[in-house]
Amino acid sequence: MAGNTDVVVIGGGYAGVMAANRLTRRADVTVTLINPRPRFVDRIRLHQLVAGSGAAVADYRDVLAGRVRLVVDTAARIDPAGRTVTLASGGTLGYDYLVYAVGSGAAGPRVPGAAEHAHPIATLEEAQRLRSVLRSAPEAAAVTVVGAGPTGIETAAELAGPGRAVTLVCGGVLGPYLHPRGRRAVAERLAGLGVTVLEGAGATVTSVTRDAVRLGDGRELPSAVTVWTAGFGVPDLAARSGLSTDDQGRLCTDETLTSVDDGRIVAAGDSAAPSGRPYRMSCQAAMQLGPQAAETVLRRLAGREPAPVEVGFFGQCVSLGRRAGIFQFAGRDDVANRGFLGGRAGGMLKEAICRGILRQLRFEARHPGALKWRVSNDRRREALRAGNHPAPATEGGGR
Repeated sequence: MAGNTDVVVIGGGYAGVMAANRLTRRADVTVTLINPRPRFVDRIRLHQLVAGSGAAVADYRDVLAGRVRLVVDTAARIDPAGRTVTLASGGTLGYDYLVYAVGSGAAGPRVPGAAEHAHPIATLEEAQRLRSVLRSAPEAAAVTVVGAGPTGIETAAELAGPGRAVTLVCGGVLGPYLHPRGRRAVAERLAGLGVTVLEGAGATVTSVTRDAVRLGDGRELPSAVTVWTAGFGVPDLAARSGLSTDDQGRLCTDETLTSVDDGRIVAAGDSAAPSGRPYRMSCQAAMQLGPQAAETVLRRLAGREPAPVEVGFFGQCVSLGRRAGIFQFAGRDDVANRGFLGGRAGGMLKEAICRGILRQLRFEARHPGALKWRVSNDRRREALRAGNHPAPATEGGGR
């Protein structure tokens, strides 16, 4: 392509920032990042923001390459034919290529009363509102956390640390991703913090009121503050723009992360569904998918064929308050094994990983293309060759 190339990235999360930074490898590429907030949200720390034990934002000037133009606005619609993005403010941006990295948020709860009386924690604004609610609640007020994935576990542990009375309602098993050995370690730590963990079929929320949570087995739990972490969804921008999506709203792509409808649109992060087999919604996947989406664009600009996506998982890390955590090891196919590191060592590793994420963003901003992942997933390739495309189970908010 002769002349300058305009690439628009929609979404300034982990995948979007990594993609935008990688795209600056070429001097003839102009990169514009659209994001509704002026600051980067470090989502894996939102539970700390809620508890008042840490921050969850960073300055974009610290994590974005200087050549990336930040537009603080919301993408309202994509026009693939016209290659434009309409903004909520009324303006439009043209593009030669588009990186779709809109991320994920809380799925709208279908349980009666949950939308009115429960507090999600998937976005910065939701976490800030919940923090204000908790500050206004008495220290002895009962808090119920709904959802047994990483976000639910971390939030329950963080809130229980200062002595709050916290109940974690799992709606199934605690930490579905975890190996049974790791799950037992998490349960022991939560018990030590005073968290009441309710598991099993009966521990499914059937309704939420202003001051109580009702379960499927008939129990009613007093709850002055109810936190909802069960389930994640993606924005409907792609569907509203006439692009093909899966049943969760993720953009349908091939293995190079290219939209099945338009070769000028690539996807990354939680909002991508390559070959109908989306990766687990997680920072771990987003940090790998972002650069690879950018590489698909860069290869096309260089007249080369894009490479199939390669994402390797190493496990899941979950903090358990400020003094402990767990790193659950897994194969690159994202299946947990018997190995885990728990206790204080697990907490130190989790904190090191969280700090490392921002360091990777900064490093890619200053040295685009220097970070490389050499991973492979033979099981994924075998499944694709066999035509087996079921989406893997996800619990949302994975690390």
